Amino acid sequence: MALGARGRVCGSEQKRPCRLARVFFVLGSQGFALARRCALTEMDGMSDFDVAIIGGGHNGLVCAAYLARAGARVVVLEKSGVTGGAALTESFHPGFRNSVASYTVSLLNPKVIRDLDLARHGLRIVERPAANFWPVDAERALLMPYGLQARQRAVAAFSERDAERLPAYDRALETAADVLRALVLETPPNAGGGLVDLLRSGLIGRRILKLDLEAQRLLVDLFTKSVADFLDGWFESEVIKGALAFDGIVGAYAAPSTPGTAYVLLHHCFGEVNGKPGVWGHAVGGMGAVSGAIRAAAEAAGAQVRTDAAVGRVILAGGRASGVELASGERIAARAVAANVGPKLLFRDLVPEGTVAPEVRQRFLGIRTGSGTFRMNVALAELPDFLCRPGREPQDHHGSGIIIGPTLDYLERAYLDARSEGSSRRPVVEMLIPSTLDDSLAPAGRHVASLFVQHVAPRLPSPRTWSDASEKERFADLVIDTVSAHAPNFRGAILGRQILSPLDLETRFGLIDGDIFHGQLGLDQLFSTRPLLGFANYRMPVPGLYLCGSGAHPGGGVTGVPGHNAAREIARDLKLRRR
Repeated sequence: MALGARGRVCGSEQKRPCRLARVFFVLGSQGFALARRCALTEMDGMSDFDVAIIGGGHNGLVCAAYLARAGARVVVLEKSGVTGGAALTESFHPGFRNSVASYTVSLLNPKVIRDLDLARHGLRIVERPAANFWPVDAERALLMPYGLQARQRAVAAFSERDAERLPAYDRALETAADVLRALVLETPPNAGGGLVDLLRSGLIGRRILKLDLEAQRLLVDLFTKSVADFLDGWFESEVIKGALAFDGIVGAYAAPSTPGTAYVLLHHCFGEVNGKPGVWGHAVGGMGAVSGAIRAAAEAAGAQVRTDAAVGRVILAGGRASGVELASGERIAARAVAANVGPKLLFRDLVPEGTVAPEVRQRFLGIRTGSGTFRMNVALAELPDFLCRPGREPQDHHGSGIIIGPTLDYLERAYLDARSEGSSRRPVVEMLIPSTLDDSLAPAGRHVASLFVQHVAPRLPSPRTWSDASEKERFADLVIDTVSAHAPNFRGAILGRQILSPLDLETRFGLIDGDIFHGQLGLDQLFSTRPLLGFANYRMPVPGLYLCGSGAHPGGGVTGVPGHNAAREIARDLKLRRR
């Protein structure tokens, strides 16, 4: 079987030399470009698709939608029976539905929402009545509303000085967030790239140099410091610092004292809901409604979406990705392959060993993963009745993000326990009760709650393992006890529960070590170093293979941006025209 320059069959299986070789031999080097174009045209006609996308999570669907809009023949291949990946809604107890893994909306990029007209495809996001609520003890609580003056009043209950500092802090974070917003939709300069990457580096450098010196210092602080050190420079109250530090450790499997966690704080601050920066919301119908709307947009543009279609490996021909083989043995040809799976999983399981240099493969396998995350959904007979804010009827704090993690020391200890013992003795819990905003999720008068819990080790100390159901149940009971210490009726209100350990997140959603970001957000795994220095432009070390998931810039969260950016680069390489 003769192969052309792009690794596909040149004509039917035959023994005579391929047409490209014969033309090149006759015409010499001056005819190479013409011959290559002819061969590519011939081979492209033989492809089943222009692009095969591995994984039907939200980024894979975004990538498919943009490519289909550009005129590409696209197929999305999802291993499970439904699309959405971790952005999924399902019934977990009779009469109760909830978002299974991802659970809240703020980072979904407004350009993606507009371009794909997700509202027309059914997406509706309702805003939380307040941002977050921290029970501190039996008497004290911090309810953080929206609006600067209201937030200052809430902070002043713990420190007048911190309330005075809050406007300057908000301005500083907004300055940094503006820089980040401008960068997330760009392809990072690629180390070792050519003139385009050099120019791109220069343009980004000029943009940063235009900031005043204090703003540049702020960026250095946020990209290098721990969230604890960063907040120590602003505030004095341990409660206020603990509250604000939560966004710096969420999904990071790190202590607030860990360098780099200040960036994780910033990463969670550049979002918006319904055009309102800093607001958090809930997708009516759960996070599956987000994925459902994106899928509808992709299919309306002409993309094909297949479920129960697990990919077994990437097919290579002539050193190039030329399609995929499903676990069933079915082979699908494509001009390009885009992977909406973590880069570590991609090179561990789907790209055959020996395809890339051993040192490159080892670098991909060495990407730091692990979120320290334990996920639960519970069906409730009634709302939690907090000691510090009594009442079982819906109030603003019930519709906010309810966070149990009252001080920096509490957050620090939760991480240290997990590192030494496998799980926190006093876990950090973020609980949302979306049924207070969306009555489609539970029967009348009942509720569902999402519990996003930290910290647990991705792998328990031997001989313990997350595959042991008793380990999951033991920690789940501890989580319930942690919430019940602040809302004594909580345990008795539980009608059913769904539990996902780090191993469950890996097995079900392909999140290696339960990493919700497809790779930790450290300075060594951001921007031009994400997922790996030299491969930050969505192109992998195998020609024709791309990364379109959260392992690529700008990282995790339900943003749609990696899918958007990867589609742009694929369209460029395939010379597609947008529409």
